[in-house]
Amino acid sequence: MARSRPCRPGARPTREMTLSAVPLPHAGAAAQAGIDALWPICLALAQQRREGRPPLADGVPLRWTEAGGYALRPGWDTQAEQLFALLKPLLDRQGAGADWTIAQLGQSLDGCIATHCGDAFYVNGPEGLTHLHRLRALSDAVVVGASTASLDDPQLTVRHVAGPHPVRVVLDPRLRVRADARVFRDGAAPTLLVCEAAHRAQAQARLGADQVIALAPDADGRLPLPALRQALAERGLRTLFVEGGGVTVSQFAQQGCLDRLHLIVAPVVIGAGRPGLQVRRADAMAQALRPPTRTFAMGGDVLWDMDLRG
Repeated sequence: MARSRPCRPGARPTREMTLSAVPLPHAGAAAQAGIDALWPICLALAQQRREGRPPLADGVPLRWTEAGGYALRPGWDTQAEQLFALLKPLLDRQGAGADWTIAQLGQSLDGCIATHCGDAFYVNGPEGLTHLHRLRALSDAVVVGASTASLDDPQLTVRHVAGPHPVRVVLDPRLRVRADARVFRDGAAPTLLVCEAAHRAQAQARLGADQVIALAPDADGRLPLPALRQALAERGLRTLFVEGGGVTVSQFAQQGCLDRLHLIVAPVVIGAGRPGLQVRRADAMAQALRPPTRTFAMGGDVLWDMDLRG
């Protein structure tokens, strides 16, 4: 796996070998069919988007359609076709459409993302973890809330698939996350801390001014996520992956800042655990949110792809 070099906070990590330097397969390579052949192409599409280059020309095992999206040419196996179909909405982002936010939640049949004690290990199978790392590799930045950063002490890097590490963004309005959390000290990828404006000086003293985004709370006392998306876009971080936890993903949905949600449901019942997605309460079924959805088998789990803009 190509590793990220340290770079200025807020900048995209550079790589020892850029994707643009890796030749894409020619059309005949479609006969190789398979996820191993498809994944480097997905990475190249993400790199093309980051660099603002136009869609890839014909001559590779996919094409840009008149409808404005990529399509695979014939010859791929079922697994590769399914992976491409799942990732296509993300890979199709171009130009202004690159300002896009996707989230993933893994939950039980009864809507819990962890037990009441916070144990979330093995809610979903290994395929879900691989998918999570693919979303990290294809996004400019990965976003987590303070509870996830504190409880899990995650690395938020790409380890289970090839690809570049995203910029890591920790939402910590009141500086609850320890200063020695791995995302702040391991140097694996740039990390940004998002806090309330009242804590700007303390956050900058801890990490440096260029690693801090300070925002004034909105009328409800929340971090204003539309303003955060704009601040990240100004740093070149336009395609965002909100990894967790449930409160953070729910806040993005409630503030109208989530374009897509991958909800992975495992065949397990936790009972009175920590809830996952929380949206505006519907008093009648006619008011309930019914986004266009697709389903994909993910090992023993089922992934629901929810188009929240549809």
